[in-house]
Amino acid sequence: MRSLKKSRLVTSIILALAAGVALGASSYTHAQATKPRPGAAQQSSAPPKLFDPNDIVILLLDHQTGLFQTVKDITIQELRTNTAALAKLATLAKIPVITTASEPNGPNGPLMPEIRQLAPGATYVARKGEISAWDNADFVKTVRATGKKTLIIAGVWTSVCVAFPAIQAKADGYTVYAVIDASGDMSLMASQAALDRMTQAGIIPVTTNVIVTEVQRTWARPDAAQYADLYGEFAPHYRAVIESYNKAQDAARSK
Repeated sequence: MRSLKKSRLVTSIILALAAGVALGASSYTHAQATKPRPGAAQQSSAPPKLFDPNDIVILLLDHQTGLFQTVKDITIQELRTNTAALAKLATLAKIPVITTASEPNGPNGPLMPEIRQLAPGATYVARKGEISAWDNADFVKTVRATGKKTLIIAGVWTSVCVAFPAIQAKADGYTVYAVIDASGDMSLMASQAALDRMTQAGIIPVTTNVIVTEVQRTWARPDAAQYADLYGEFAPHYRAVIESYNKAQDAARSK
């Protein structure tokens, strides 16, 4: 009997040791699997936040009149209006603007003139045939010279002229926002695929309205009326609200 008890005790100890070894091996395997690979980007645990209006630069890429003729996912009027609103916002809020064009003397055509008219202080960077603006050393140098770490990007085509530099800039450590309704592509499928690709890369999709509002932040500012006018340019329904409000105010004052 004593021998049987001893045998059972030894068996129990062996099983316990085996279970411990298995657990240790499992923990080690999990630790190895979840351990970041050398050079892999670290996931930030910081909660999302609004951007700092003092830390942004607007990049308007390849808004060329020739390319506009290939855009099918947004009307040309909306595309031009929203792009013009970004240019005007830049002047209003003193945000640096950098523009560029791919083959401006070829079929892609020149940049839409509204950008220069509404943002006369914009910096134009000529490229040497590079499809992605981020492959042009002068362009990257110009962006870095601003000292800004948050990029607001819009352009034509979304899947190329926006997505390529956005992904490259994100990999270089910039926070990147893609203004989807100030960009255009050859089809809804193309723009949706670009949107999916960019979001997977950590780029933040936004609209023109979001950028203007996030820069403004408050109506308690001396230039609030200029922001109201700006909203009315790309949001005609809001312009109607302002017009009806002003008319009501005039009527109340005349009594």
